[in-house]
Amino acid sequence: MPQQYDYIITGAGCAGLSLLYRMLRQPFFSGRKILLIDKQQKINNDRTWCFWEKQPGVFEDIVYCRWKQIDFYSNEFSARYDLEPYEYKMIRGIDLYETVLTEAKRSPNVTIVYDEVLSVLHQQGLALVNTTTDQFSASYIFNSIFFNDWKQQVIQQKNVHLLLQHFKGWLIETGKDYFNERIATFMDFRIAQNKGTAFIYVLPVASNKALVEYTLFSENVLKPNEYDAELARYIHEVLNVDKFSVQHEEYGLIPMTDHKFSKGANGLINIGTAGGQTKGSTGYTFQFIQKHSAKIIDALMQDNDPVITQGFASKRYRLYDSILLKVLTQKRMEGDKLFSLLFKKNATGTLLKFLDNESSFKEELKVMNSMPAGIFMPIAIQKILSNLVAEFF
Repeated sequence: MPQQYDYIITGAGCAGLSLLYRMLRQPFFSGRKILLIDKQQKINNDRTWCFWEKQPGVFEDIVYCRWKQIDFYSNEFSARYDLEPYEYKMIRGIDLYETVLTEAKRSPNVTIVYDEVLSVLHQQGLALVNTTTDQFSASYIFNSIFFNDWKQQVIQQKNVHLLLQHFKGWLIETGKDYFNERIATFMDFRIAQNKGTAFIYVLPVASNKALVEYTLFSENVLKPNEYDAELARYIHEVLNVDKFSVQHEEYGLIPMTDHKFSKGANGLINIGTAGGQTKGSTGYTFQFIQKHSAKIIDALMQDNDPVITQGFASKRYRLYDSILLKVLTQKRMEGDKLFSLLFKKNATGTLLKFLDNESSFKEELKVMNSMPAGIFMPIAIQKILSNLVAEFF
């Protein structure tokens, strides 16, 4: 017989640990048996999450850096923005891992297993997890693992768009002070655009230290040396840094798509990117995971089904994402020019709310009106009509 738990979380990444952390903070879950499974211990600082928010969030205590101003650069338009009432924040992977896992190990109702998850399934009325060495069951399994090739799953569908957001970052240290710790470079498009929509982040963590990250939206990833070459060129030629050392490297790949990833059913709930919590048009994930985790916790505490269904607002934002993705994938408009118009013609607060899926319809109309009607309107009409056909037929 499989070992029985109330809740199983498969995958100890951002989504799994964000959900577990909320469970640990609610007395409601103290009497529930919780199992966390991941194939390996989280002991490396393998990624960084950046996001903006108005109020302190659940992980406020481990925010590593924060900025109240951001710079935007392109060959079309450049500006500095005050983010008030928002702050742009950074959380290091290692800090999130250590915070959540340390508290989990102190909790007698939580078990942590390091093993490879082979499958999650619903069988004979049970929600089951199969690993290489064991089998477990639970009332609910919260899964953040892709078991199939998600890229093949997406590209085989008609009328679904896909770009890869891929990036490499260097945490560099310089011999003298180069950076303003109060200002982050949010996007710098003053680099070659021939390999896709490409930009650089510069996130200062000290006056002589910053995370410099090269990001692309494209159909294919680059060779490792291509990321390195662009990072080195930018640091030398744009930042005018002559000597530096690389303290840390990180690499990531995120799907940007209007494909509907399954939210789950029958006690199997998908979370994180596997559960559709990555914004299709930008790749932003961290804050969408936090909102999704909070809704799951509320549902469990009210004895409701934790499969969170889409409301009308969510469908609206999916439409916007799909339109923008089609513009980029079909190269109707260059990405650097598109984002330049967004930042040039919209108030910072409105744009951040729009990117967070929290804007009003009136604000969304303002954002849409900042885009070239001749490019966006035909695509919007086609998408709306196809969605109506899918809805009613």
